[in-house]
Amino acid sequence: MTVHIVKLCVGVDSVDDLEHWIEHRQHLLALAGEPQEHIHTTRMTPKRREELLDGGSLYWVIKGMILARQPIIDLRQIVSEDGISRCQIVMEPTLIRTESQPKRAFQGWRYLKDNEAPKDIDLLRQDDDLPTDFRRELAELGLL
Repeated sequence: MTVHIVKLCVGVDSVDDLEHWIEHRQHLLALAGEPQEHIHTTRMTPKRREELLDGGSLYWVIKGMILARQPIIDLRQIVSEDGISRCQIVMEPTLIRTESQPKRAFQGWRYLKDNEAPKDIDLLRQDDDLPTDFRRELAELGLL
């Protein structure tokens, strides 16, 4: 059964900001001749590896709302320069926008059941350009 991860996207104000950061990072990797992987390193290794690699995504919380996701490709164990074991979450560099879903702040990451994950936004929908604050208010009222 597929499971996902939810993570706060600290220091980002919008999905566009995150998208630009990912593009910039991919450009730097290409210039350095390194593999163009999008990696997020975390202290704790998810125990539900097989479920995550069975179609799971990392859902990003931006300003209190789940707004986007990235499919997870791999989970890698590494040992950092300070000798501490860490986990690299390797994701597709493509950002997929999702329907807004309110999420309170938390530390680290959390699992998200597949049936509780927000749906991807249909890029042909007319309300795709709603301001984040307005989208948040509509979601809190149960209208999105």
